[in-house]
Amino acid sequence: MAEARRLFDQMPVRDLVSWNTLIGGYVRRGVPGEALEVFWRMTEDGTLAPDEVTMIGVVSGCGQLRDLELGKRLHGYVESNGVRCTVRLMNVLMDMYVKCGDLERAKSVFERIDRKTVVSWTTMIVAYTKFGLMDDARRVFDEMPERDAFPWNALMAGYVQCKQGKEALGLFHEMQEAKVKPDEITMVNLLSACSQLGALEMGMWVHHYIDRHRLSLSVTLGTNLVDMYAKCGNIEKAIHVFRGLPEKNALTWTAMLCGLANHGRADEAIQYFRRMIELGLQPDEITFIGVLSACCHAGLVKEGRDFFSLLVSKYHLERKMKHYSCMIDLLGRAGHLDEAEHLVNTMPMEPDAVVWGALFFACRMHSNITLGERAAMKLVELDPSDSGIYVLLANMYVEAGMKKKADKVRVMMRHLGVEKVPGCSCIELNGVVHEFIVKDKSHTDSDAIYDCLHEITQQIRHTANMIDIYATG
Repeated sequence: MAEARRLFDQMPVRDLVSWNTLIGGYVRRGVPGEALEVFWRMTEDGTLAPDEVTMIGVVSGCGQLRDLELGKRLHGYVESNGVRCTVRLMNVLMDMYVKCGDLERAKSVFERIDRKTVVSWTTMIVAYTKFGLMDDARRVFDEMPERDAFPWNALMAGYVQCKQGKEALGLFHEMQEAKVKPDEITMVNLLSACSQLGALEMGMWVHHYIDRHRLSLSVTLGTNLVDMYAKCGNIEKAIHVFRGLPEKNALTWTAMLCGLANHGRADEAIQYFRRMIELGLQPDEITFIGVLSACCHAGLVKEGRDFFSLLVSKYHLERKMKHYSCMIDLLGRAGHLDEAEHLVNTMPMEPDAVVWGALFFACRMHSNITLGERAAMKLVELDPSDSGIYVLLANMYVEAGMKKKADKVRVMMRHLGVEKVPGCSCIELNGVVHEFIVKDKSHTDSDAIYDCLHEITQQIRHTANMIDIYATG
């Protein structure tokens, strides 16, 4: 861009195309500030009036900057200066408002478009998904007169972002029925949904689809495959895929070492971290979450302290809540409760429930009732309606032989109207994820399931009785 700018500055006469080319170039290269500087210079010059192409460039740049006030100012410029408001410009205005977090203005622009394109509809879907309004996103999707892969992918990505993996998989089945060809983005969304649900069978189907249709295994797709296999419990397959990838970046290495850490293979995770550094790849905050988790699983206190320090001293990264929770968990499990408490008290941000939970579990493990009570009270302050902490606190008292205190906690639960949250589990069968909640009978096959459960229970009781007979006989 430096050479382009030099030539532009040397031009004796500049037409609209030259101004628009320079503005567009800056935006495409991710330097929107320069694009806007050229735009203001153009308006001050007064020789040429900005047109639709000019405004598409500067509004896009404003979206990159996430500057809502500037965006409204540019929108006002369009309307007050008679710039032709084409569908393309309206789409860019919508996108800018979405990126700047103004859903109402994005909706207003959308409603004013007479002939909405696929881009218009898709941008509105993205707007709703960004705000977690998945019912509205689905409504817009259903209203579309025609759809290509883009709106399907946008809605699917929204479900994944909102942790609704089951809905994402269901949408993919609809996509297949509609005979819309999935692309790489579809596969990435599907793999993310499988990772959330632990749906290994479906994840393997996606992998087979990629191979069968000879889709190029990009870094992004390869990284998501590694992540899916690791999160779905097949760490060996994750390693196999990782080793076979033609190209890996820092995110790929991070996915692999995080997977190893979560499977309790701490030494290998740390080896992958060190190999990644040897290759000149820059670790990020998530990489350090992985390596600290590895240290936590293996009880490697010294190594954990070293990595916790390196994060700031060598790589100049900012410690996030998750880094602190990993470190506190590590110190607590190892019995360094005073150090763990000191770290909690010196955090630069307010500790969240995960941090206090890590400290509480460590106290329960090492029978430190006093500190455990303080941690539990902090958890209650954060969420008084969470039944889990009351149950765990009562259990800690029972384990310590403090039955009266345990009874008081249970009375407190009843007094506050706190009820124990029903347990939930899910299984994957033939690519479909089935969810079960305690005492719930909403599943279509619930009668058959309960009959089978009753039969299994009877068999267990019969076996237990036979064991008792043999034991006493």
